[in-house]
Amino acid sequence: MDALTPEDLDFLRRPLHGFLTVAGGEPRPVWFEATAGGVELFTEPDALKVRRLRRDPRASIVVAAPVGERERWVSVAGRVSMEENGAHDLAARLAARYWDLDDPVRAADLKEILAADQLRVVIHPETVRRYTY
Repeated sequence: MDALTPEDLDFLRRPLHGFLTVAGGEPRPVWFEATAGGVELFTEPDALKVRRLRRDPRASIVVAAPVGERERWVSVAGRVSMEENGAHDLAARLAARYWDLDDPVRAADLKEILAADQLRVVIHPETVRRYTY
């Protein structure tokens, strides 16, 4: 089993979009949070990706450096767990990372997210690949 390195975690703590892929689906951009234990994201319980993950609980996420920086990417693949706790806290942390919550429009967007049921999806790393040029 591969693990995320401290360098991977530093890179993944930036406000970058990850591209999530689940069996039978196309890559979708997502917010995420990486920890030594895996990569977490939140989603609505009735989302298509959740239905697909219930059939085949494997997923991968690829995160790349933006244009203008040296080429770099990290890919994490593994089995997922879907947790009913912690999704709203994760959503609030990620919104603060990706959005300016002093903007009333973004604050209202977050309030809407927090008003809906959410699941926390955790990708448990089985394979970690990286590239830096």
